Amino acid sequence: MKTVKTMKTNSDWGIVGHEWAVGFLQQAVASSNVSHAYLFTGPPGVGKTTLSRALAAALLCQDEGEAPCGVCRACRLVASGNHPDLHIVASERVGASLKIEQVRDLQRQLALTPVEARWQIAILRRFEEATTSAANALLKTLEEPPPYVVRAVLASDADRLLPTIVSRCQQIPLRPLSVAVVQRALVERWDAEPEQAELLAHLSGGRLGWAVRTLNDKAALQRRAQRLDDLDRLLTVSITERFRYAAKLAHNPVATQETLDLWIGWWRDVLLLAAEADAPLTNVDRQSALRDHARRFGVERSTAVIEAMRSATDRLKHNANARLTLEVLMLDFPHT
Repeated sequence: MKTVKTMKTNSDWGIVGHEWAVGFLQQAVASSNVSHAYLFTGPPGVGKTTLSRALAAALLCQDEGEAPCGVCRACRLVASGNHPDLHIVASERVGASLKIEQVRDLQRQLALTPVEARWQIAILRRFEEATTSAANALLKTLEEPPPYVVRAVLASDADRLLPTIVSRCQQIPLRPLSVAVVQRALVERWDAEPEQAELLAHLSGGRLGWAVRTLNDKAALQRRAQRLDDLDRLLTVSITERFRYAAKLAHNPVATQETLDLWIGWWRDVLLLAAEADAPLTNVDRQSALRDHARRFGVERSTAVIEAMRSATDRLKHNANARLTLEVLMLDFPHT
């Protein structure tokens, strides 16, 4: 298990990239102009949780110098997730629902004055998974926030939340990092081998958190290889076989989304090669297969497949029937 190297400097809160967001939050803390609610948005693994925890550490830090110091009792408790004034709420697992009972329990905790610090801080992860009743419960607390409470609402996209929640939060959109930044961080801070870091940086799409998790999870790359092999096979089999695959995949919402994201990245690479575009590829370890697909399918068919998969992804985000959505997608796949 690889571990991150400790950093003594706190000028960047130990965050890789996202300089503008770190600077914005640092200024808010330094000037005591902290918002009662922040909305961190961006794709999974881009750094929302890391940055929101860094904000919590800065607010709860006991050191009289520049916060967070990273070594005081409060900073250590935040790092371990055990600070009594830090509350982290999420659905049971990715793809499950964040329920109203969880928000109500959080409300009861936030109604109490802080135990050790000036602030009570709540981090609500993957809030796009909140049920309607849970979202409405949070909205009520945002309308009359206690002066000592700071909430960090984390979501993949602001459009997936109630507009009234978005309007009551200070928005902090996080965008993917460059491939070079992710690659360098993996080598310098997580001791990744250069070749491994290069592959993960490209596959991550600029999501450092995803790259770090995958660095420590060999099964993740095995799943990727299997899903790409599945894609290649689906291009040659009958519609019946494709529908059988769709039915099996539809049983696991997390696997469905991971698979579609991976396939979209694959067909994007195919399109780039077919169009002879000067842009970096994602699947740099499979360039021979990509070039073969580019020759076979060209720009027009590759574009059509990408549009079909993005449409399927969008429908699934809006709770469309998973099996039916995937079966329609199977009909849009080219056949060889």
